[in-house]
Amino acid sequence: MAATAVRARPHLVLETVIVLGVSLGKSGIYSILNIINRLTYEVPLSQQTSTMNSSVTPDRPWLDLAYQFADNLLPFCMAFLAIYLLWRVWPPGTNVWTAIGLDGRRPWRDIAWGLAIALFILGPALGFYLFARHIGINTTIVMADLSATWWTIPMYCLAAFQNGFLEEVIMIGYLTTRWRQSGWNSAVAIGVSAVIRGSYHLYQGFGGFLSNMVFGLLLGWIYQRTRRLWPLIVAHTVIDIVAFVGYSLLADVVGWL
Repeated sequence: MAATAVRARPHLVLETVIVLGVSLGKSGIYSILNIINRLTYEVPLSQQTSTMNSSVTPDRPWLDLAYQFADNLLPFCMAFLAIYLLWRVWPPGTNVWTAIGLDGRRPWRDIAWGLAIALFILGPALGFYLFARHIGINTTIVMADLSATWWTIPMYCLAAFQNGFLEEVIMIGYLTTRWRQSGWNSAVAIGVSAVIRGSYHLYQGFGGFLSNMVFGLLLGWIYQRTRRLWPLIVAHTVIDIVAFVGYSLLADVVGWL
């Protein structure tokens, strides 16, 4: 059994590489190319703009709604693929949902912890973004650029939940579990996951890379102690909702955003 386990470890690491290659790792590679492109512009990084949540067909809102649903629902497949692999190959426990902290045993406690984490992070995150932009290592981020329709704010909320679920399931629940099963030290697994998380935010600039890497380290540390994934998903979702909806409501009246 021990020999079989040793032989299986490289296959588990290879599995994580493949999952990353079709999900957030692919985004990281494109983001690295994007920052190289930005740095070779004649325009300084601090004078460039990164746009999120853009309309595809602003003149045809119902078609745009279909595009937004596709953009925000299809990524769930990548997260469920990771969960499926944990269930089918070397499951971490008899119930994979419980093993990674995605069961519904204590919803109110998970929500409360998630809200507390979000409140702890929101202020410093905004402050660091403004500082990074001020010193010239980050672009100006347009958090919300959908056309104003009846479904705009609900779509921002769906996008926020999709971001939180996809990133925390893959970057924390899946990767740290697989790498721990492969014999990696927990601190190394959390650190590598945090660097990858930062990499796919490089399109925003180096500020986006650093802030999201620190965010990943914090969430990894919390997960290592609680083994609960729902609070991290709730925290990530709340932070993104505040960013997306807040920006859409305040961008025209608050000049420093």
